[in-house]
Amino acid sequence: MAALTLALLLVVGGLMGTINLFVDDVLRAGPQRWIYGATMAACVLAAVPLVVRQRVGRWQMFGLVLLGDLIYLVVVFCIDDPVRYATPLMLLFPAFVAAWFLGRWELAVNMVVTTLVCLVALWPSYDDPVALGVQVGVSAGMLNAGALGVFVLRRRVQRLLVATQALSHLDPLTGLFNRRFLVGQAPRMWRQARRDGTRVAAMMLDLDHFKRLNDAHGHAAGDAVLRAVAASLTATVRPTDVLARTGGEEIVVLGLVADPDEAAHLAERLRTAVADSRTADGHAVTASIGIALTRPVEGEDAAEALWRLVDRADAAMYEAKQQGRDRVASLWLPRARAPLPQENTTRQGPAATDVA
Repeated sequence: MAALTLALLLVVGGLMGTINLFVDDVLRAGPQRWIYGATMAACVLAAVPLVVRQRVGRWQMFGLVLLGDLIYLVVVFCIDDPVRYATPLMLLFPAFVAAWFLGRWELAVNMVVTTLVCLVALWPSYDDPVALGVQVGVSAGMLNAGALGVFVLRRRVQRLLVATQALSHLDPLTGLFNRRFLVGQAPRMWRQARRDGTRVAAMMLDLDHFKRLNDAHGHAAGDAVLRAVAASLTATVRPTDVLARTGGEEIVVLGLVADPDEAAHLAERLRTAVADSRTADGHAVTASIGIALTRPVEGEDAAEALWRLVDRADAAMYEAKQQGRDRVASLWLPRARAPLPQENTTRQGPAATDVA
């Protein structure tokens, strides 16, 4: 979007500037007329790489900003009456582009360049140094103040966007990802599993007797336990796993595994991490964990497949509850098909059964 917008502005600027070639008493006679025409053509040509690539890097953007400053100087020396036809307000475009798209030091460099360009451009039009200084100060000051304001506004907008994204993807109590983020990651994980020939494992964790803890010690203690458990799990899961709180005391871990044993080993590590977590008041809980695995197939809807997998992990988790809690139970889904297979394998312990 930035590249195409810049390309459009360059083309419009070049075409509008070309109008001066057909207006009498605007351009100086001689070589300046050809230099001016070549400069306007350069504006249009500078847009071509942006349209072709449809992207613009930071250094390329910085170069275009400095090119805009240079083009203004060329225009000044080709115009017969710069004060009338080439005011420093023409530098608003490079100044605002620098403020919106570039970093602090690039903006600072452009602010210095803007001041120098205003000085060079206005020098021939003023014989009095004081008048020249006033005009340069007013022109460059307004341009740099406007650019600085745009820069501050951009930083504020960026902070708000980051905060909004965090609110939409993170659980405010635990800091874990939420259901929205979990669903958003499903297509990526399904593609990677098909590409690598691995399986997707869903592990459903439910804290044991959590309601009893809330009733006995209050919701503040329950919230502290959830935060402590979240911190322990975050330190335990692999960097590629997705750890999300789906509601209440239920937490889902989604990851790629080579076989059921790897999934069971990870689930056992999670179970131990929950059991070892403690709040500042010494409160602790255990977790029952259910595992389900699947091999993603081409053409299936990743979000729907995700929730089918989570449902099976949830069923395995309830089996772990029935077996006595604080343990791991497993279900393995060999391949998505309709209707879903009714058979399942569930047992106590850290190891899962592969029925393929």
